[in-house]
Amino acid sequence: MTAQDSATAPTSIAVSTPGDTETGTLGAARGAGPEHRSTTPGHGDARADARTGTLLAALGVTAFSLTFPATAWGLEGFGPWSLVAVRSVLAALVAGGCLLALRVPPPGRRHWAGLAVVAGGVVLGFPLLTTLALETATTSHAAVVVGLLPLTTALLSALRTGTRPSRTFWAAALAGAAAVIAFTVQQSGGTLTGADAYLFGALLVCAAGYTEGGRLARLMPGWQVIGWALVLCLPLSVPGALVALSYEPVRLTGHSVTGLLWVAAGSQFLGLVVWYRGMAAIGVPKASQLQLAQPLLTLVWSVLLLGEHLTPAAPLTAAAVLVCIAVTQRTRG
Repeated sequence: MTAQDSATAPTSIAVSTPGDTETGTLGAARGAGPEHRSTTPGHGDARADARTGTLLAALGVTAFSLTFPATAWGLEGFGPWSLVAVRSVLAALVAGGCLLALRVPPPGRRHWAGLAVVAGGVVLGFPLLTTLALETATTSHAAVVVGLLPLTTALLSALRTGTRPSRTFWAAALAGAAAVIAFTVQQSGGTLTGADAYLFGALLVCAAGYTEGGRLARLMPGWQVIGWALVLCLPLSVPGALVALSYEPVRLTGHSVTGLLWVAAGSQFLGLVVWYRGMAAIGVPKASQLQLAQPLLTLVWSVLLLGEHLTPAAPLTAAAVLVCIAVTQRTRG
């Protein structure tokens, strides 16, 4: 989950389930994450584990916050379709290498449908739609709109699981959505643009991927969820990369190569690895609070790395969304 990669995803705990015992047993045997480590006095310092988990989760948030600026760099030398396809291929090679090195067996058949949803939403849909949006929109504009992702994920999760959040939750969710819509309309001169349509579409598909990925993360380590989703996309991403590279001109520069490598290895895979491990150590609520800073961090990177000039509405709207998400996190708990 680039960009960003999952504020509401459950803790990635490897467990043994009927009909899928190989996944849970192997995950536990190989120490899939801090969730398998006892915090009793005889097995380490719980406070040290909490500090380590917080650091790992913060590194994940930092990786996700750099996704949009890195994508903007990548677009300096690649077309949007080439950038997304090559990004997916490179990330799948990294993930596949890790899966092979650890000899992780394929998931059970009943999990592949869920992995396809994760792949369509997180691996292909979100990167493609946000990349198309960033051809005309600034990274600061995109960061504010996509800052609504935790709320969108929470809404889809509630519909998927049939839970009934409190009225306070719904009020905060609607307030956050209203703030973002008002911002996009104001920035676009009174009407929504094609870039805004791409961004709102990206919110929906990514939230669907996060919701399904959160369900799967209860059955296998979270890094394996994104790893297998990336591998599942190879039959599409490899030919897609070849076709896109043959039609879209490529201009290799320091910025374009750095941007491509970051969104492939940093945002698409490694950022999710440290995020899930940190979330397993400190729990979903605390990790989610850290991710509230992601849109604001992206605004900072857009100024420092891209030289963008922020309007007063951007940080104010990001802060308003941050407050709304904080309310939903507390009421959901």
